Parts: sequence; structure tokens; C-alpha cells
Amino acid sequence: MNFKKSIVILGLLLIFISCATNPFTGKKTMAFVSNVQLFPSSFAQYNQVKSENKIITGTKDSDMITRVGQRIAIAAERWLNANGNQGYLKDYKWEYTLIESEQFNAWCMPGGKIAFYTGILPIADNETGVATIMGHEVAHALANHGQQRMSAAYLQQGIALAGNVALANDSNGQAIFNQSYGVVTTVGGMLPFSRSHETQADEIGLRLMALAGYNPDEASELWKRMKTKSGGQAPPEFLSTHPSNDIRIANLKKWSPAAKAEAAKFGVTSFRPIN
Repeated sequence: MNFKKSIVILGLLLIFISCATNPFTGKKTMAFVSNVQLFPSSFAQYNQVKSENKIITGTKDSDMITRVGQRIAIAAERWLNANGNQGYLKDYKWEYTLIESEQFNAWCMPGGKIAFYTGILPIADNETGVATIMGHEVAHALANHGQQRMSAAYLQQGIALAGNVALANDSNGQAIFNQSYGVVTTVGGMLPFSRSHETQADEIGLRLMALAGYNPDEASELWKRMKTKSGGQAPPEFLSTHPSNDIRIANLKKWSPAAKAEAAKFGVTSFRPIN
């Protein structure tokens, strides 16, 4: 019993002292891995991806990716500075890369390393569509979602280890614990955790694209195209790492007026034409 209590106390202490603050929500988040540790690894992985793929440069599309990325980065810095987070991006090393690949993918690593794959451009359809995706991916990095996922995984592994140690003399109980723990922490913990990150990135990304001068009304149109591409072939939301397309579309429509109002505070009252 004392051993179990010690594990619980140690876990709570780690959570308490290993926290960061999400600048967009003001809430404390788990941070067992600091940006000092995370960014160098992120930059190295990014360079490896670039070395293993064909990089598109000097084209209309590659120029667009860089242009949109720079505008989103400037919008992020403006918002962060205006909301008491000066210097938040001081260790970011922004980079924008277009990769030739049929993969339907785009991402932003911690520290501002962004990649778009040519396979996602037909769905983006236009520069505003690219801004929607870019804002979403950058939001993941700014809100420290990668850091939180790594921290949550460490916590999950730690609890699993503690449970197995506590049940070391009960092989049957240990087997039941491992089976149940895996299901409960995945369906009841990690998947909802991931979905909440996606929803948060959608909302933050909408603000960023609006502040960068892109019409947030178009974000829901992008997700309508995403829904069409998926052909309705998606797992039930509770078994998915992402919210359903319909929920995302409804949320984006609901949040768009607030994103426009936020942009207006910074003098952005009109948006770039859709092209």
C-alpha cells in the first residue's frame, strides 16, 4: 500500500512541477519534455525528412507555401505579442518546404518546421485553402501539442509500469490490468486527448488565418472537400484521433465570426480574394 501511495504521489508531483502554459487558453499543460530538448530533435528530424524526399523549389506552388507560411508566422507573433507572450517564438526557426509526394499530408514540427506534400494541394484548391491547413498545423506547434502528447505517453507508460510492479505477485491480475488499461487509456484517454488537440488547432488556426488576411469562412469549405475525398469512410469518432468531418465543418462555421472579430482588433477587416 505504501508503495502504491508513493507511486501516486510521485506521479502527481511530476505533473505539478512539469507544466507549461498554453498561450491561447491560459491553461497549464503537461511538459515532461522541454522545448530545449524537443526543438533540436525536431529540427534534426525535419532535415532527415528533407534529405529523403524530393523538395520542390522555385515554382508557383512552392512560393505560395512560403508566402502563406510567412504570413501565418507574422500573424502568430502579432497575436502572441499583443496578448502578453513577447519572446514566445524566440527559439522558433521557421522553415517552409514543399515535398513532391502523393501523400495527403501537411505538418508543422515543434519549433516551426513546416512541410506540405503536393498530394494535399488539389484539396486545398487555392491559397486560402492552404492558409486553412497552414494555420491548423502551426496552431499545433504553438499550443505545444507535440510536447503534450509526448508527456502523456510518458505518463501512460509510467502508470502501466507502476501497475505491473504493484501486481508482480498476481499474474492473473496483471494480465487483466494490462488488457483493461490498454483499452481504457486509448479509447477513454489518448483518443479524446488527440481529438481535443485537433479541435483546439482548428479554432486557433482559424484566428491565425484571419489575422493573416485570409477569409475564415472558407475553412469550412475546405473541410467539405475533405469530407468528399474521404467518401464517408471514417471510423466512429470515439475510435478516431480526429473529430468527424461534420463536427469540424459545424465548428468552423460557428467560430468564423469570432475569428473575424479578433482580426478586426488588429486592423484586418477585409480578406484576400480566393484564388
